[in-house]
Amino acid sequence: MSTTTQKVAIVTGASRGIGAEVAKRLAAEGFAVVINFASSANEADALVAQLRQGGSQAIAVKADVANAEDVRRLFDEAEQHLGKVDVLVNNAGILKTVPLAETSDELFEQTFGINTRGTFNTLREAGARLNDGGRIVNFSSTTLALNLPGYAVYNATKAAVEAFTHVFAKELRGRNITVNAVAPGPIATDLFLHGKSEEQIQQFAKMPPLQRLGQPEDIAGVVVFLVGRDGGWVNGQILRANGGLA
Repeated sequence: MSTTTQKVAIVTGASRGIGAEVAKRLAAEGFAVVINFASSANEADALVAQLRQGGSQAIAVKADVANAEDVRRLFDEAEQHLGKVDVLVNNAGILKTVPLAETSDELFEQTFGINTRGTFNTLREAGARLNDGGRIVNFSSTTLALNLPGYAVYNATKAAVEAFTHVFAKELRGRNITVNAVAPGPIATDLFLHGKSEEQIQQFAKMPPLQRLGQPEDIAGVVVFLVGRDGGWVNGQILRANGGLA
């Protein structure tokens, strides 16, 4: 695919986990990829090197999605180095489980800052700068359907993301841009596995009828479908990729 026709994708929080796998799959599909990261510079640079070695165009851009100016610069650098953006994947997010009554102001602000304001900032920028015919994929979570103790604030951030998704899809009428969200179940990433006992991990693995944890590849495949030609008639939807958990 020549650089004149190559589509450009921004993946937020793409230095590791699901975001890194999404970036790899998009590169394999012929996209030029912007690897956004907040702190994991070494991992982001290593992923860029890997993608370039495979013949793909890729750059790493440090930006805090919770900061509107950083998000503007993220799009600026994407346009400057790769071209106008066609695909936005809002993968960046944090999850810390604490009972609502024990949640600090700082954790509330941080979680809403990254998960909700971060998505708002990138959507707002995409509304002005995404190519017509583009694709936007946000990230929600199957935890929203489970109402597990400890997830109140996190779930609240993702409920807002789902609301953004439904409404923004309609606000972009006439531009042939789809807006959807993926809501994974438990995925075997460092973010999920950290701090959990083997017993807890196995308990989560047994919850879906398919009796396993999801893998980053499972979610990346769903994202690739939504941003590709075959997903073009799916719009304003929440796709719960969770093995039948909920």
